Amino acid sequence: MGKPTGFKEFKRQTPVERPVEERVGDFNEVYEPFPEEKLQRQAARCMNCGIPFCHIGCPLGNIIPEFNDLAYKGHWKKAWEILSATNNFPEFTGRLCPAPCEEACVLGINEPPVSIENIEKSIIEHAFREDWVIPEPPETRTGKTVAVVGSGPAGLAAADQLNRAGHTVTVFERADRIGGLLRYGIPDFKLEKTIIDRRTEIMAEEGIHFLTNAAIGTDVSTDELKKFDAVILCCGSTEGRDLPILGRDLEGIHFAMEFLPQQNKLVAGDELEEKISAKDKHVVVIGGGDTGSDCIGTSIRQGCKSVVNFELFPQPPLYRPAHQPWPYWPMKLRSSSSHRETGQDPRNYALLTKDFRGEDGHVVGVTTVNVEFTRERQTGNSNMEEVVGTEKEWKADLVLLALGFTGPERDNVIRGLGIELDGQGNIKTGGNYQTSVENVFAAGDCRRGQSLIVWAISEGREAARCADIYLMGESDLPTKGPEDLPRR
Repeated sequence: MGKPTGFKEFKRQTPVERPVEERVGDFNEVYEPFPEEKLQRQAARCMNCGIPFCHIGCPLGNIIPEFNDLAYKGHWKKAWEILSATNNFPEFTGRLCPAPCEEACVLGINEPPVSIENIEKSIIEHAFREDWVIPEPPETRTGKTVAVVGSGPAGLAAADQLNRAGHTVTVFERADRIGGLLRYGIPDFKLEKTIIDRRTEIMAEEGIHFLTNAAIGTDVSTDELKKFDAVILCCGSTEGRDLPILGRDLEGIHFAMEFLPQQNKLVAGDELEEKISAKDKHVVVIGGGDTGSDCIGTSIRQGCKSVVNFELFPQPPLYRPAHQPWPYWPMKLRSSSSHRETGQDPRNYALLTKDFRGEDGHVVGVTTVNVEFTRERQTGNSNMEEVVGTEKEWKADLVLLALGFTGPERDNVIRGLGIELDGQGNIKTGGNYQTSVENVFAAGDCRRGQSLIVWAISEGREAARCADIYLMGESDLPTKGPEDLPRR
């Protein structure tokens, strides 16, 4: 490495958040630009470890030490070539990925890890500024056609890879814009939508056909899909988990994915006849994951009176727990920019929501009770018990359910094509991503369940390779990992 002692000389630094009072007044991205000279010092912290476990931590197998070294030396174009060899969309992962690679960083055993995610984002942004990211259509076409259903990160990755292989790819998206969860599930303060647009414009120039307002089974018949030589389903895990308790039918209680997309449409300039607004309301967000955090940040920007967050499980530990040693992903306390915007942490742990209270048909409050979890010695199963005397009433004019997702919707393309599901309600596939229908493949959350953006891209790439083999008998598309690079 160019700076063998860098990890001893430089402390970890990451981009500074814009002042809270400034950023809550808009939906622009939260972080300030990170100076290039600081970024190069951060890249210098990569310590030339004997075995780079960051490769293992990254589901894409990104070649992290190499692009770190190149960034440190200022060889930005080569760094971009190495990064884009394994990651189709580092501008997405560099903003949204929780960075399992950093948890697997060898330096992270006893020091703050290398800030890999920010280095990744800086490399790709440098490449866009220098106009290195340009359309590269394939030199020849195979004559094979592939339909990709869904334009989230898995669908976009699959489409990109299959187009590189020379197939004619059509992406079907039921929403009015391309991007799937990136477009309508992630707030603009985490991912401004121009970032999606600039990438999909390049993909379109490379020959990929994008069809919006094209829901399979409604706008487009499943018979149309059967005309393609292969189909890849990347329709996501979009069936929201509900909370069927007393008062659930009151007005003012909504799924997070009813609330968040509306704000993204408003930011995009759309006019909505009816909208769910947190303005001047006491907001309760139920669910402590990323979606819950996004609801908190959005509610603050809409001008809520207050916002609280309920999580059923106990607060995670501040540091890596002993039973999740390095380099495994640890279940520890993580705070988002939205959590830091409320003045005090809005999260309340080990709370069970008992019922919703209403007046004149509208929610006005929520009842909770504290719970404790105990583990049985013989079976290892956890039991949850309510703590007597801990019931509490909370004001609530708006309740947002951010409880995760139970799987893909079954009444559309899945039913139309007769796709078999597994025991968890996800699309069942073999090791080659092939479904119960011979020429239909599946990738991303609809196959593996609700997961990370980096896993979605990895799945899209892998499914594309399997579909390419099905179509051509062999494939030049890469397998996951640094040993096999695509043509770029």
